[in-house]
Amino acid sequence: MSFLALVPLLPLLTAFIVMTGDRAEQDQNARAGLLPVAAAFLGSLIALVAVTSGDPVTIQFYDTASVANLAFPIGFYIDRLSAVMMVLITGVTMLIYRYSMGYMYQDRGYRRYLGMLGITTAVLLCMVSSANLVMLFVFWQILSWLLFLLAHNHGHAATLSGATNTFTMLRLSDAAFLAGIVLAYSLYGTFEFQTLFARAADTPVTLSLWPDLGWEMNGATAVTLLIFVGAMGKSAQFPIHTWLPRSLYAPTPIHALLHAGIINAGGFLLNRLAPLYGLSPTTLHVVFVIGMLTAILGATMMLTQNDIKKTLGFSTIGQMGYMIMECGLGAFSLAVFHLIAHGLFKGTVFLNCGNVIHKARQEPSFPPIDREAEESEFSNLTWSTGFLTTLLLPLVILLVTHGVLRIPLIDSQGTVIFLFFIWVTSSQAILSLTRIRAVASWKVSAAMLVTLVIVVFTYLFAVESFTHFLYPNPEVVASYFKAAALPGRLFDSLVVGTTVLTILSWVYLYAHAHGRTVKIPGWIDVFLVRLYVLFMNRLYLDQLYLKFGRIVTLVAHHLEKRLS
Repeated sequence: MSFLALVPLLPLLTAFIVMTGDRAEQDQNARAGLLPVAAAFLGSLIALVAVTSGDPVTIQFYDTASVANLAFPIGFYIDRLSAVMMVLITGVTMLIYRYSMGYMYQDRGYRRYLGMLGITTAVLLCMVSSANLVMLFVFWQILSWLLFLLAHNHGHAATLSGATNTFTMLRLSDAAFLAGIVLAYSLYGTFEFQTLFARAADTPVTLSLWPDLGWEMNGATAVTLLIFVGAMGKSAQFPIHTWLPRSLYAPTPIHALLHAGIINAGGFLLNRLAPLYGLSPTTLHVVFVIGMLTAILGATMMLTQNDIKKTLGFSTIGQMGYMIMECGLGAFSLAVFHLIAHGLFKGTVFLNCGNVIHKARQEPSFPPIDREAEESEFSNLTWSTGFLTTLLLPLVILLVTHGVLRIPLIDSQGTVIFLFFIWVTSSQAILSLTRIRAVASWKVSAAMLVTLVIVVFTYLFAVESFTHFLYPNPEVVASYFKAAALPGRLFDSLVVGTTVLTILSWVYLYAHAHGRTVKIPGWIDVFLVRLYVLFMNRLYLDQLYLKFGRIVTLVAHHLEKRLS
């Protein structure tokens, strides 16, 4: 299977075809450039079938025992995780490339744009199929540089500012990533993934942070925390998320690739190093907290934006927080399933949002406004169906799932996590997609039930089939959940808190549908207005970072004058 090493290199042929051809034949060259991307997609499918039916494919162009080759050891390691990511990347790129042929045709940088698309795809493929930490980090770095170049229209001041901000923020997180790699090699003496995992598990190392005070840290915890900062940067986790909203001036197809592929790098990195993260419950708890904060803040800031791209950008931040939170709970396979589903969805939405913006500018009546008054009558059938599907049926499903799958719910937080995600997702879908004030209709009730069934079967697939596919050893999966297990009281508090919020949401909808209001103190209204302004201005983090940067610059200039 050595020919699979050519798959990540095929998109480079696309860049060569479109960037070196004659400008007069750019349309023909663009069509020819699509062929290598399609071939890469076909090769990724072959790789997926090969590693599913056999062992992972390992291709090394270096001697692992030779110190001289450690500067840049080139090799490929394609397992099920790598193959799945390769199929996602090449499939999304193929669609974006074909879409861009029409969308970007009249752009002056048309050939450069298509060439950069091919180069970025090749870098992504090399990154997800890297055989060791050094190769992964090198392509991780190249990807950070490409994000600056992918802004495309650097003649536009806002675009250039956003690209520069992206480059700067990612430099900070990548520095921590590099420190984690150096520390890993100093502790375990290897960059090879499997050897690193084995040595970390067999020989635990303790670091003395401050010997006088007795501060110590597990070696795996120190390494994983540093590497996680790198994942935070690429996947726009709070508080290193500010680069993503400021990068939204690039062409729409670029955002489709960014939000469907590039930003998933953090989730991939945590899954690639899952055996190492499974050795550090402390790091997993930190990952959970950061992911939860990002999910909450991203979703909240999304609701206060008045620009379609910024709304989608903060939606991505919230979803990436959701994905990182799943990793922190030990549900690594669920995180991969989530990033695949979100990537396909968000890529489609971004490809269409450019047309929506253009149409809204051309047609004052778009989007249409429904000025007809809503139906005044209240549907007990619709409301009762929604209430039962989001509150009563999940309890039944939980018990039935327990009986069918024979999973000891009491002994495993992981099982409760999966089932709880089913409930929360189905409740969110029904609450957001179905109007409670509606004419009584069996169609509306059936839509609610179908929504619930789709969500349930999707998550059960993620629990059973996809988890078994990605991590065939059930003991490994159980060990991840065990390492990520939260304290009992905290876990129960989170479950109860989310349950109460969902119930209160239904109470509010019921009161609102009946024309009733809830009396609240005046100071709460004032607080909510100020909170809205705070989230609308994105917590003022951009201004805070700008002031901090100016202070650092002034201090640096002052030190330079004193030392010169």
